[in-house]
Amino acid sequence: MSEPMFSLKGKNALVTGAGRGMGLGVARALARQGARVAVNDFYPDRAEAAAEQLRSEGFDAIGVAADITDPAQLKQMVARVDEAFGSLDIFVANAGVPVDGMGYGKFIDSDPAQWQQFLDLNLTALMHGAQAVLPGMLDRGWGRIICITSESWRAGVPMGIAAYAASKAGAVGFIRQLASETGRQGITVNGLSLGTMNNWDGSERIAAKSCMVPRAGSPEDVGAGVAYLASTEASWVTGQIHPLNGGSLTA
Repeated sequence: MSEPMFSLKGKNALVTGAGRGMGLGVARALARQGARVAVNDFYPDRAEAAAEQLRSEGFDAIGVAADITDPAQLKQMVARVDEAFGSLDIFVANAGVPVDGMGYGKFIDSDPAQWQQFLDLNLTALMHGAQAVLPGMLDRGWGRIICITSESWRAGVPMGIAAYAASKAGAVGFIRQLASETGRQGITVNGLSLGTMNNWDGSERIAAKSCMVPRAGSPEDVGAGVAYLASTEASWVTGQIHPLNGGSLTA
């Protein structure tokens, strides 16, 4: 009997920033499709608690704590996952600096130290992570690299997030260029670009006004999008930035 569509049985995944929220939703979605999942978080207790929650639901999961802005820790984490699972097939770069409600304030008043924080977590960690997982994927001739990014790169909005958006735009450029290097080796690289999500106060009110589907996005929405991009059925999809925004910013 053949496997159902979008099955990830036999695949192994690592999701960064998956101790809670959107990242945990992604990890759960991949696990539901049959993947073994490594749950990363900066805090060891949160990583292990999330993994234990997934195990209690009948899924195969481990917790792996690391500061992904530290290249050495990131490489060590990838090696641990590879050793525990035997291979690493799917890398989801979810961890990032979240927008706090409606933004950070005007750029002219922003702190360059915060710019660097955005770049370190939203862009550079993605690059180091991809470099760490690629050798194994290239050896096997199969892999999925998926970045959770933001619609802030696509259009200017009066939210005070210029530096944040710059880091996300950098991730978009990296995704597209890396895809051009790996597509012929069986490795796809894509982004899932999130609109208004339900992880901050006031999001539902904003989404009701701006989205064709009048609600904010959920961890389940993000998980479903990632599960598709991670699947074998999505093998002809690479170098793409898929909007997940409820129908806003459609121009």
